[in-house]
Amino acid sequence: MAGELYDGFVPGNHLIEAYGNGGFRFASMSHKGSIIVMSSGIYAWTADSPADILPGTLGPLFDAPKGSIELLLVGTGTELVPLPDALRQRLKQAGIRSDPMSTGAAARTYNILIGEGRLVAAALLAVA
Repeated sequence: MAGELYDGFVPGNHLIEAYGNGGFRFASMSHKGSIIVMSSGIYAWTADSPADILPGTLGPLFDAPKGSIELLLVGTGTELVPLPDALRQRLKQAGIRSDPMSTGAAARTYNILIGEGRLVAAALLAVA
């Protein structure tokens, strides 16, 4: 059924319609918690804080075909938090540039860039 969440995944390319209150709205549905947004779909993400933004928590990004993501926008919550060196290096090895920013800025930027047809993904921490 279109728009239904299966095992934490909604297939398809979706814009972020809203964020806040501990979750996100996309594909005319709501999700509580953090998400990873890619052109192939949206994944539930177990990260709750910037300390959880590690290579091991970003599996869908590293499983994507090489070259399908050029830029990862990382929404680190209400404040900008720099990414750990290990994560930046792992992303660089995968050919992915990273840009951390607040979650709101990352969601808005994702919508703009995906509308331009850019090869972008976003890892977005939920905010209150």
